[in-house]
Amino acid sequence: MDPLVLFLLTGFVSMSAALSAGAINKLPDTERPAFAQTRNGQVTVVMIGNLAALTLVGAMAYGFRLLEWWIPLLCLFLTFPVLHLALLQRVLGHVRTLFVMLPLVLASIVALYLYW
Repeated sequence: MDPLVLFLLTGFVSMSAALSAGAINKLPDTERPAFAQTRNGQVTVVMIGNLAALTLVGAMAYGFRLLEWWIPLLCLFLTFPVLHLALLQRVLGHVRTLFVMLPLVLASIVALYLYW
């Protein structure tokens, strides 16, 4: 698999899941979804966000190792957040994005492991 494609897919998926988890955690208690109002739901959201953040760190390490340095840096600070905010947040919302991206984050972990 091409390193650029693998980096872009794994980085975007993990950044999107991490941003969604952070946004759900920042909501006031009255505006949170029903599952996130319980203690176990909050812990689940935090754990998904942490898993996504660790996957993002792995994707960034992969990108910095195999690509030019400016590609992962630009994607981390500009491309991934803008795509998440402009597309996924508006189309799916934070909760759906989090649960759509969770299996993709798990697949990204496997892909990074296999193709590194």
